Amino acid sequence: MNILFMGSPEIAVPSLKGILESSHRVVGVVAQPDKPGGRGLELHAPALARFAKEHGLPLFQPEKIRKNPEFLETVKGLKPDVIAIAAYGKILPKEILDLPPHGCINVHFSLLPKYRGAAPLQWALINGEEETGVTIFRLKDGPVDSGPILLQKKVMVHDEDNAEILGHRLAVIGAELLIETLDGLADGSLEAIPQNDREASHAPLLKKEDGHVDWTRKAKAVWGQIRGMTPWPGAFTSFKGKRLKIHAAEIVEHPKKGAVGEVVEVTDEGFQVTCGQGTLLIKELQLEGGKRLAADVFLKGHPLSVGDKLE
Repeated sequence: MNILFMGSPEIAVPSLKGILESSHRVVGVVAQPDKPGGRGLELHAPALARFAKEHGLPLFQPEKIRKNPEFLETVKGLKPDVIAIAAYGKILPKEILDLPPHGCINVHFSLLPKYRGAAPLQWALINGEEETGVTIFRLKDGPVDSGPILLQKKVMVHDEDNAEILGHRLAVIGAELLIETLDGLADGSLEAIPQNDREASHAPLLKKEDGHVDWTRKAKAVWGQIRGMTPWPGAFTSFKGKRLKIHAAEIVEHPKKGAVGEVVEVTDEGFQVTCGQGTLLIKELQLEGGKRLAADVFLKGHPLSVGDKLE
């Protein structure tokens, strides 16, 4: 089949790579426009756009896809049998949804109907889920991520997972599931199953302020926040007036007691902080303006003492 692929970040690349290695044909790639970033505000292309250019694929980066007749005509001219999407970041209008004979299908990184929305794998970690997965579903004109399910695969969440690590794993699984879905659509062996809207939960886009750690919460909740917020927007606290980003932590089994947010023990592994219930061992962190460091390296240059407070 002829596939038009839409996506933008790194997590979408394995799916496009998988299609290139399959029996299907990529007739075009649609990615978000290049955006300014860094100190010089130079334009940076999305990961998917870079991959498409490296492989000589027709690339389109429209500023908008709604009320854009030129882009609509471009899509019609490509004559896709399927439009496949992974983390594109924009809602497709009905006139595009209705174009391909086999519809528009999306690689979604959760077990729908759980975690509909922009940040599903992040919220699964934040909420302490023990399993998540990938769902391939057909887009429809209606509530976001509510279309019928074509294929789904469960994945166990590991203690060492954060959003980056889990995202890499789900991206690979999603690519495999996408090819299986395309093959099933081609031979007519797939049956779309409607979602149960009553079981739906939502995963809204993360904001920078979502990363602020509230030490009055349970250690397990803070641990989930750190995992789900890494690498972006990052879980952070304040130490002596400076922002301190926490990249990795673990729950302490036999904690010492202290006030909420208080450092209660400093060891070679890191330092322990009291939460509303339980204690966290901070293992990797980054002081405002500094580099990301393992806790033992960080402590050599920034000594913390028992009794110090994080806010």
